[in-house]
Amino acid sequence: MDNLLTIILSATAIATFLNILLKRFNIPTIIGYIFTGFAIAYLFELGRNNDSLTHVAEFGIVFLMFTIGLEFSIKHLMAMKKDVFFYGLLQVCLVGGVIALSAEFLFGIEKKSAIIIGYALALSSTAIVLKIFNDRGMIHTVYGRKALGILLFQDIAVIPILLMINIFSNQESSLSTLLLQTFYSVVIILGLMFLIAKYVLNRFLSLVVWADTEEIFIAAVLLFVVGASFLAHMLGFSYSLGAFLAGMMMSESQYKHQIEADLVPFRDLLLGLFFITVGMQIDFNLIAQNYGMILFSLALMMVFKTLVVFGILFFSVGGRVALKTGLALCQGGEFTLAILALASSSHLISPTVSQILIVTVVISMVMTPFILKNMKKIVDAMSQEPNNGDFMIHSSGIKDHIIVCGYGKLGQEIVYRLKKMNVNYLVLEHDINLVKLGQSRGEPVYFGNAAEKTILKNAFVENAKAVIIAINNEKKLILLCEILKSFNAPIKIVAKASDYDEKKLLKSLHVKHIVNEGREAAKALLKVAMEEDEALLSDK
Repeated sequence: MDNLLTIILSATAIATFLNILLKRFNIPTIIGYIFTGFAIAYLFELGRNNDSLTHVAEFGIVFLMFTIGLEFSIKHLMAMKKDVFFYGLLQVCLVGGVIALSAEFLFGIEKKSAIIIGYALALSSTAIVLKIFNDRGMIHTVYGRKALGILLFQDIAVIPILLMINIFSNQESSLSTLLLQTFYSVVIILGLMFLIAKYVLNRFLSLVVWADTEEIFIAAVLLFVVGASFLAHMLGFSYSLGAFLAGMMMSESQYKHQIEADLVPFRDLLLGLFFITVGMQIDFNLIAQNYGMILFSLALMMVFKTLVVFGILFFSVGGRVALKTGLALCQGGEFTLAILALASSSHLISPTVSQILIVTVVISMVMTPFILKNMKKIVDAMSQEPNNGDFMIHSSGIKDHIIVCGYGKLGQEIVYRLKKMNVNYLVLEHDINLVKLGQSRGEPVYFGNAAEKTILKNAFVENAKAVIIAINNEKKLILLCEILKSFNAPIKIVAKASDYDEKKLLKSLHVKHIVNEGREAAKALLKVAMEEDEALLSDK
């Protein structure tokens, strides 16, 4: 027990300080976690091929797959269908197919292993690319949209790749038998998920929300995620597939945004554990013996992936946009690491090949922030095409709207007046009864705790004209103002102060638009009283 606590404390300390250091160089936390795992394995002489580490790694991916499923929108995909299903399919098939053939015929790798390696290396890092694109405002450029579409297809492609690992690792049955069993299992799991989503999920979550206990709500969501993962595993699929389906079930729920906000810390923590376990599996001696092959594989993978994306996009969007998209997607990704780890544990890939490929992918991920930061310089040096294809694409999200936090009596009055003024608005409310009341009136009232950054992002707070806080709880009011102030964009906050102390607190947070409840009520009462007096005098 003491040794376990020592390992946990050491891992936490190393990860914290290392990520603070790496953040100065814009290197993502994923890399810090991987180096932490490597350091822990070296310091405490932990075994690399450990079954318990594999289970922890897959459990981290379970929550990543769940959040992807939670954000999975058929409407969104159809709006970007060409970017997703045409360019994304071409990229995965071309890169995966060519690498698989090269691995089999040039390096003598067995066919099944070559297929897994090829399609694993076709994937890019959704976590790194989209985070940097969002932070730098690049997501709304043409190349940002193309990269997003291809990444979405790559996320979907993870499912059949994981299914291939299941089929290839089962040596006891013929391929036709496995496919037939897989078909039956797919029908069973999709049928059960459909029935649960239609008849059980919303009713169960309504009861949980009615209990008004946050930890029970989180526990209920975890129950569905882990339960769906376990069901998928019992039917012969990976835990990750079950989590993905659970996310899709909950994506249609009115509690979607609150679920996402509550589970982000779990996802990030468990993903941190996953990448630590990846780092723990790196063998330094093996790297020293194969550094030439690692560097060769790195250069070949990054150049080839860039050229494939450049080739499929060149004729539709021009050289500059195609090259920028290719550079953005040239690295391996977190799912590449997960697939390689799972394939290695299933004995589809030898430990040596797995180590070489994992290190190659890790180095490519370390290089990505530097490539994206200097993308314009790289493209300017390589392309003579005029810079006319990098224009911004407007976000599909709403803008210039009013966000009302709270749908109590005051919130309802504000909404009534906004409707009369024909102002675009939406409401965030944490009381499910008030949410149902607003929705029964046909008003855009959404369930979620407004004092959570993810919820506010989903409400496009940075594009809003103003945020009106109609909450009576002082602690929630102050917390919400603090969170709103943490956004980079200047957000107009309109808040109600009950007394002088509350007004003082709001001013200390630099809230400029404060309505004094007592003063405004006094003005209104006196105004009505004086109007009545004047009316009486005029009658006389």
